[in-house]
Amino acid sequence: MASNKDLDLVLLGPTGYTGRLCAEHIVQHLPTDLKWALAGRSYEKVEKVANDIKQLNPDRAVPEILTVQINKEELTPLAQRTKLILNCVGPYHLYSTPVVEVCAVNGTHYLDVTGETPWIKSIIDKYHDTAKSNGAIIIPSVGVESAPADILAWSLVKRVREDLSSHTREITSCIEEVKSSGASGGTLSTILTIFDTLSITDLLSAANPFALAASTPPKNLPREPLLSSLLGVRSVRDLGTLTTSPSGLADITIVHRSSTLTPEFYGPRFYFRQFLHVRNTLVAVLFHFGLMLVFSFLLIPFMRTLARKVVYAPGTGPRKEDGANDRLEYRAIATADQGRDVDHPKRVFGKLMFSGNAYTFTGLLLAEAAMVILQNEEKVRKVSRAGIVTPAMLGQDFVDRLEKVGCVVETKVFDN
Repeated sequence: MASNKDLDLVLLGPTGYTGRLCAEHIVQHLPTDLKWALAGRSYEKVEKVANDIKQLNPDRAVPEILTVQINKEELTPLAQRTKLILNCVGPYHLYSTPVVEVCAVNGTHYLDVTGETPWIKSIIDKYHDTAKSNGAIIIPSVGVESAPADILAWSLVKRVREDLSSHTREITSCIEEVKSSGASGGTLSTILTIFDTLSITDLLSAANPFALAASTPPKNLPREPLLSSLLGVRSVRDLGTLTTSPSGLADITIVHRSSTLTPEFYGPRFYFRQFLHVRNTLVAVLFHFGLMLVFSFLLIPFMRTLARKVVYAPGTGPRKEDGANDRLEYRAIATADQGRDVDHPKRVFGKLMFSGNAYTFTGLLLAEAAMVILQNEEKVRKVSRAGIVTPAMLGQDFVDRLEKVGCVVETKVFDN
């Protein structure tokens, strides 16, 4: 990177719920010689966060405090002096396009925690080529949406390649368990503003599994049985009864971007599905139709107005103590692509687990991903080919760092 970049990273939006948790993880777990800054619109609010997190690790150097408005003019000098920006300013489709633009233009690496597929599609269309030409590694969705699903899928594909000497035909993934103390105000606000600003056509377009694909999707994709599509229920060997996942659309599009960015690794016929594990068929059907009902309600402006009166305000969320027993576990089955003549292709099972608040996990994911890029910049650039890419491009280095801070990733080959 250019020698005038005197900061390793800048955390943009540390006064928000997720931003603060990310700052706390940086203070507690990242190298103490890290040159970093906290940036936001209010000096007083950012300074308060800096003073609060100082108590977590008094030996760490105090971060620089920067005041910046979210526009191209003020963000450009920021991007020019830092190697990497962690962006926690959402809703991203309202505020964060200028952040991506200045990073792409100035060759500054960028990470965020969005789950807003339509916005990701828009920044890919506008800035992927610019970022690629300037060597910027830009990775959206490095939070619970969609890093866990993407990293687990990558780990399974790696195991299939190493143990079975094969590409991967398909991965079926599910959220096996989710114990959560609730959503933050920022998440709920983002959902509501997406429905405020996007048309039904835009929303349906984002539901395309290959909406973010970097190359032509494979042909002859597996077909979903009509009854499963209508009722939202299916039974999958070794995963159990599954239904529609609330985060499935976001995760599926990110994993397919990974697979189409590096088809030589995943294989030419790779396909990914994600669901939610439930106890039985009745629960599966009820959850599926309940989710569809919520979706329908949110299309009505009056219902969104009512929702805003009862949800957390942006910047707030569940208390830490409320999330003491939170837990998240993903499971997945990868099927080797061993040819059409093989009746029972080999399978690999994988799981990813984290005990703790999902937003704590998101802050952790963001900070650890930043360190992978800062410590292995040329390697990540070579693998990802730069531009707007995905968490999977961080590879085994990311998995190794996550395992050191409480995330468990396991894979094993099944005997059919």
